[in-house]
Amino acid sequence: MKKLLVILLSLGLVATASAQHRFHGGSFRYSGPRISVGIGAFGPFYPSYGFGYSPYYAYPQPYAYNYRPSKLALKIEDVKSDYADRIWSAKNDDSLSRKEKRKLVHQLKYERDQAIIDAKRNYYKY
Repeated sequence: MKKLLVILLSLGLVATASAQHRFHGGSFRYSGPRISVGIGAFGPFYPSYGFGYSPYYAYPQPYAYNYRPSKLALKIEDVKSDYADRIWSAKNDDSLSRKEKRKLVHQLKYERDQAIIDAKRNYYKY
């Protein structure tokens, strides 16, 4: 009788665990039940993290906060944002015809690429 009760209880637990859905990425997606095995803090076993999962990888590494972009990366971002604004203005200029807009946008993209190349040359020159 006890065995039957334990089997029914475990089947009920598995059924309710598999019916759970996880909210991920803007929509409900079925990701299956998460079953973890924990046996104290011995070796690869961690009590609340499950088999083979280390709590040390759960948080970002401390050296990731010390990242500072180089002057070249900042200059390239500045050039890209400047030309993105110019291209947006050219596309939304109602005084130009469609053909003139395309030509102007093409010219601006070419100038942007040349400005990025010049920034790289000047950065690595010195």
